[in-house]
Amino acid sequence: QVQLVESGGGLVQPGGSLRLSCAASGLTLDHYAIGWFRQAPGKEREGVSCIRSSDGRTYYEDSVKGRFTISRDNAKNTMYLQMNSLKPEDTAVYYCAAGRFASWCPSYSGTHYGGKGTLVTVSS
Repeated sequence: QVQLVESGGGLVQPGGSLRLSCAASGLTLDHYAIGWFRQAPGKEREGVSCIRSSDGRTYYEDSVKGRFTISRDNAKNTMYLQMNSLKPEDTAVYYCAAGRFASWCPSYSGTHYGGKGTLVTVSS
């Protein structure tokens, strides 16, 4: 049974940092395109960042470039999203995902496994 479990969300002040983790079981992340979605209140889900399985290239949504960093620890079968210089508009539920096919990153479309999400609130 595949499980992706996010952690690390919480309340942070603008300008602060958080690191989200996503622990995987039932699959090996190194074999998948992996990444993070987010969904803000009243908005559609959007892809935030991903790692392409074929060559490890990383992609970032424009609004998070230079502030967020995606990474993977194969030994721990865990992916991370380091979020710095957080802004109120980063407030959302963040979901990790593993795409079945290489084309999933950076399209974020197609079959994927997903977690239940972790809430990030950026507010003073």
